[in-house]
Amino acid sequence: MFHLRQSAPARNALIFSIVSMIFTLSAGSQQPYPPTTDHPPPAWFIDVASKAGIMVRDVNGNVESKHYIIEATGSGVAILDYDNDGWPDIFIVNGTTLPGEKISDQGPPPTSHLFHNNHDGTFTDVTRKAGLAFTGWGQGVCVGDYDNDGYEDIYVTGYGKNRLYHNEGNGTFKEVAEQAGVAGTGNEWGTGCAFIDYDRDGKLDLAVANYVHFDLAKTPPPGGNSTCIWKGVPVMCGPRGLESAPNILYHNIGNGKFQDVSKSSGFQKTYGHYCFSITTLDYDDDGWPDLYVACDSTPSILYHNNHDGTFTDVAADAGVAFNEDGREQASMGSTSADYDGDGRLDLFKTNFSDDTSTLYHNNGDGTFTDVTFPSGLGINSDALGWGAIFADVDNDGWPDLLVVNGHVYPEVDSAKLGSNYREPRFLYYNLGNGKFRDVSKTSGPGLNDPRSSRGLAVADLFNDGRLEAVINNLSDYPMLLVNIAKNNNHWLELHLIGTISNRDAIGARVAIQGTNRLWVDEVHSGSSYNSSSDLRLHFGLGEDTHLQSIQVRWPNGETEIFDPPATVDQIMSLTEGKGRRLSATASTTRQEHP
Repeated sequence: MFHLRQSAPARNALIFSIVSMIFTLSAGSQQPYPPTTDHPPPAWFIDVASKAGIMVRDVNGNVESKHYIIEATGSGVAILDYDNDGWPDIFIVNGTTLPGEKISDQGPPPTSHLFHNNHDGTFTDVTRKAGLAFTGWGQGVCVGDYDNDGYEDIYVTGYGKNRLYHNEGNGTFKEVAEQAGVAGTGNEWGTGCAFIDYDRDGKLDLAVANYVHFDLAKTPPPGGNSTCIWKGVPVMCGPRGLESAPNILYHNIGNGKFQDVSKSSGFQKTYGHYCFSITTLDYDDDGWPDLYVACDSTPSILYHNNHDGTFTDVAADAGVAFNEDGREQASMGSTSADYDGDGRLDLFKTNFSDDTSTLYHNNGDGTFTDVTFPSGLGINSDALGWGAIFADVDNDGWPDLLVVNGHVYPEVDSAKLGSNYREPRFLYYNLGNGKFRDVSKTSGPGLNDPRSSRGLAVADLFNDGRLEAVINNLSDYPMLLVNIAKNNNHWLELHLIGTISNRDAIGARVAIQGTNRLWVDEVHSGSSYNSSSDLRLHFGLGEDTHLQSIQVRWPNGETEIFDPPATVDQIMSLTEGKGRRLSATASTTRQEHP
């Protein structure tokens, strides 16, 4: 037996879950950007960022020229419900300028921005009110309630020290990275991050990917050496030729503090990698979370959880370090989903131009197979991919792929090098038979207007059963893509609440049994390109309206069965301990969090 200790934050969280359940009865009734019959499914995306009030320019060095690699990698985006009102809000990471360089519009110093959801299709910039105004080279972001107080916290990586914003529960945040022990030394260039309860003790730990040790004073100018030439044209230097930086794992020891266990856990044994995004997934379905890290110009990493606080990189043996030709790729973003409905989570990653993205099929025996070309994804080799998300855009029950692109070298335009600096976004439609079809050009102006995109996150921002996408564009304004193509498919969204496990239930695996098939997904922090999507799980159900059961394996290893709702097309909260216990595996703790 267990109980929730009724601290003020816990009471607020409990009230929110009750309100959320009541709210689901009318979910979908308010649609600020309603679908129309003017465009056939699966998608017609329009950009409503300006109308929604999300107008803040990303600043990453000079707009039209990039002399150093720090100017070219861009920043992520996170979606979170920071005030527990049941409506997802948006946090957009920002960079800054090089020393002595001025912003063209002479506005205030750039900062990351928090936009509050107004429930009517618009957002209000509450950055300064929330205490989040800070100028620096922000790169990645991940979300997780690391102290289990019922409010989601924000971690931001960057060039320089990283920042941990503790959610105070009153609409404001407090920066606590130094006192929490997760600021880093300031020498590493932090990129991707993810909260993960790797030891299943009910407290969220933190994984951080690092790119390089970057010193502006010691970095050669474009064309400065042989690694700064691309297709005969002088370009910025890196990452080859720069010193790589090891990844970091922080163990949550409670009381708001973390301990660096990078060496003892085996995290730092992966030397010589230039790492970007982190995707957490239990790829071998053993009940312990693993991590996949997409790396630039070097083999990618798959940290297998050894159940004893240590990890082993098994990417090469598992088949996800290289492509099918055994070649390392310049990888940027990564994501996971069960794209073919076999109950196993697969992996997808984006790569540099003159290459394709890569789809790895999970074989169920601890290995993956590169199925990029058989699946129909071995195309668009001129594009340079960044953020990527599996998202069922038409709720037909099969997760589609949304990919954002943009080159790093502005010189590709002037030198006519076979690519474009600003590129369209791609939508690969899942055909339900293991194959995808590129429907980008017929899916709306929101996909075809060229940008140099980086971060990508998705959520049902307006609680109407449709997934929206937020994109952070390099040296440009963000995009908020809404799909206004009408369809008659059904859906279900699940908000999981941990009580013995971590409060956000990060690491939980959900299996929904429908009339004729099974849907599987996990709650995870991080992913895409240095971004973090809504922690609620979204399931397209197609024509299915009569679900058989909902099974949740909580992060501590215990499994519960929940009765499905009498009607679908709603947002449903599931609280740990409220279902019927199915089984249990050994867990490291049985303590309730405070």
